[in-house]
Amino acid sequence: MFSYSPHCKKMIPPYSHDGVMRYSSFVPRLYNLCRSLDFTPGKIMPARAFCADENQGYPIIQLTKHFGTFLFNHGRAGGVMATDRHGPHAQHGKDLLILQASHVGYDAETGKFGMYRRAHTEHNECGPTCGKIHSLLKRYQEEYRFASENIVLRKRGDEFLITIDNLLLNDLRKEGLFLHMDRIVAQHGDGTWQVAQVHSTSRSFRMLSVAVERLGEKLFPPDTPVPIGDKLPADWFYYERDLADINEDKQHLDYNLFPVMQQIVTAPEPMLAAAQVNSMVEFDSTFRTIVKTNAYQSQKVLLVSGVNIDISPNHGEVFPLTKFAPWAAYYKDEHGVGQVWEQTELSERLMAQPLENPEQIDLEAAIATMRQTPDIEITWRM
Repeated sequence: MFSYSPHCKKMIPPYSHDGVMRYSSFVPRLYNLCRSLDFTPGKIMPARAFCADENQGYPIIQLTKHFGTFLFNHGRAGGVMATDRHGPHAQHGKDLLILQASHVGYDAETGKFGMYRRAHTEHNECGPTCGKIHSLLKRYQEEYRFASENIVLRKRGDEFLITIDNLLLNDLRKEGLFLHMDRIVAQHGDGTWQVAQVHSTSRSFRMLSVAVERLGEKLFPPDTPVPIGDKLPADWFYYERDLADINEDKQHLDYNLFPVMQQIVTAPEPMLAAAQVNSMVEFDSTFRTIVKTNAYQSQKVLLVSGVNIDISPNHGEVFPLTKFAPWAAYYKDEHGVGQVWEQTELSERLMAQPLENPEQIDLEAAIATMRQTPDIEITWRM
């Protein structure tokens, strides 16, 4: 569970990991949850909003097996919902399920999130997962890394000083990482900063006593200055970026993650935090589109959001050991009466369902049937 500074403008809600379960357990429980809501067997059209990554294939196979049909594609790269597809989805089934999940890799050997072994690469290389989220975070993490290495702490006599690179002090920049100086640096009576020393590429300032207390006096060596490193807290800086010129359809993740980016880059596991935030935002926005749309007016709809955790397959294993971390759900009946299930309630409802699904299909038998079905000649009218 993440905790974030109360000084940040926007907060990331806590995400409990108590209800995490393997997909082989999650999907039959999800199917039985739908049946408990009087979804009609054989008339349920499941939709998935997953990333395009190949490691999302195993969850799709499990869902196909238990719901007895291929899934409607309701998503874009990064686990973003394509809410403009509600209409077509509604026309493909009597009762509707939407499963939205961002995803993140997990290395069982190191216990770190964000990496996944690609078994089909030449040397079984490990790479970042989700790649879409990783590429987006990279620029912000690099800016945070620069700040953490170029903000330096030291003690001079009784004074606690912070030295800041001139680039970080340049307020004329349109984009980048900026500091909340008023939370860090002491001021004179006229409101100007208390500069202790001017250097060629930086300036040293006297720090606020509350800022020193926040970091702890042990971080300030009397002799050799040390970088602040990962002790630079989320509420001491913010990012500026011009998102107006970015195509929202192509950079939807930017819009989802940017408001809390400083909390993501300072989280213990930034890739996990980003995946969780994206699912939180996507659930909130998708819930509102379902409430407003005319597409699902007389149909049962269940929207479930969470995070897929991709554990790299070991040697000899074909698929990843994917787990699902539920976040929230929204259920609307055919009369338009809806209810939101928060994380704890969703987890409890899922765990209350049996693991057995007598209505699941035998994929091998279904494929064999198709192979044995007499061929149909196509008549071409040109």
